Amino acid sequence: MKLPNITAIVLTKNESQHLARCLASLDGVVSSILVVDSFSTDDTVDIALKFGATTLSHEWVNYATQFNWAVNQLDGDTEWVLRIDADEYVTRELATQIIKLAGHDLSGINGLVVRRRMRFQGVDIRHGGLFPISVLRIFRFGAGECENRWMDEHIKVTGQVIKLSGEIVDDNLNTLTWWTDKHNRYASREAVDILNLKYQFMPHDSVADLRRGGQAGYKRWLKENVYSHIPPGFRAMLYFVYRYIFRGGFLDGRIGGGFHILQGFWYRYLVDLKVLEVERYCEKKNVDIKVAIDAVLGIQIDGDHQ
Repeated sequence: MKLPNITAIVLTKNESQHLARCLASLDGVVSSILVVDSFSTDDTVDIALKFGATTLSHEWVNYATQFNWAVNQLDGDTEWVLRIDADEYVTRELATQIIKLAGHDLSGINGLVVRRRMRFQGVDIRHGGLFPISVLRIFRFGAGECENRWMDEHIKVTGQVIKLSGEIVDDNLNTLTWWTDKHNRYASREAVDILNLKYQFMPHDSVADLRRGGQAGYKRWLKENVYSHIPPGFRAMLYFVYRYIFRGGFLDGRIGGGFHILQGFWYRYLVDLKVLEVERYCEKKNVDIKVAIDAVLGIQIDGDHQ
């Protein structure tokens, strides 16, 4: 079976600054685009329609829930699915590689792994163990889905995958204030996943696999089996020293170094502080962990969103 029919899924909310760039990079690469919007108040939907995308609106819970809902809206003629965020774009190198796959037999292949490059305030992040990041972004329809997690979700597939050398570039153009606000919300979601490792209040869905999980599975295994057992706060410092010093994050310059400090230390320390805050609330109020998460983090854990 070959690769002539790809549907790209893009999840949006107020992405007018990025969406046109993202969709333009998919020209000639995919056969259709599905944009699932969370009730944007800007012209995101109008931009999607100008590029010929199918648009649907759906209430946001978390990325995994939204993406898996989007996959379930695709019709039976869909053959392959491409996951891409609105603030990302496909490089011409990757586009060419994907197009060329139409001439190859991919029987038995259910997923394609690509490289993801991050940019922060216009600067490429080349060090700190963050480049290249291998991510599974294209999968055979029916053979893959997004992990059911609140944060740091990956696509998981059954069957074999192959790797491409081309890149998807993550280049968000919003302000630093927007970035820190977003990562504050991310920290709350990641705190939920960390608390679930300890309290097991919802099913645990993970790509963690030390031997066969690829880069994503290996990192997730380390996070769940090593990092999570280091005392909160201290582990954030250890990770930052490893990333900034031993993996050369300081080589990314002043702006890139700022990214490593914010994303590699501040963010992870914030996650730990939120975990501790929830646990203190549980002890002080003598309530269930899910009640504490709702009260402290504003995230409701229930059967519909597990």
